[in-house]
Amino acid sequence: MTDIKQVQEEIIDEFTILEGDRESTIFYIMELGNKLSNYPEEARLDENLIKGCQSKVWLTTEEKSGKVIFKADSNTDITKGLISLLIRVLSERSPKEIIDADLYFIEKIGMGNILGSQRSNGLAAMIKQMKLYALAYQSKLNV
Repeated sequence: MTDIKQVQEEIIDEFTILEGDRESTIFYIMELGNKLSNYPEEARLDENLIKGCQSKVWLTTEEKSGKVIFKADSNTDITKGLISLLIRVLSERSPKEIIDADLYFIEKIGMGNILGSQRSNGLAAMIKQMKLYALAYQSKLNV
């Protein structure tokens, strides 16, 4: 399995091809969202919504063999694409890897220029929630 840095480098390479074109980048992000695995209908509960996102983003986790597995969905295509990128980087990692992850790919692919402040805040909320889950799993595994 590739490490977090390698996955981020792959993503940066993929976005480099788009040459910073805003429209192409947004279309590609939406395309990535369509590749997310199906999210269970019964998990679309308020308690699974990420607070701080303008769009609805449902996130659930499970732990298998010391790795955190994330599943998510959103009611908007762009947000769904953003959470799919985070899942690609952070899912199936140890809690410590997730907590320590420096998600530099977000800046390198130009998300700051693509996303408005609302979506940037939502992206930060998604990252925060994923790291909080990892922290909870780490505490549980260390008991």
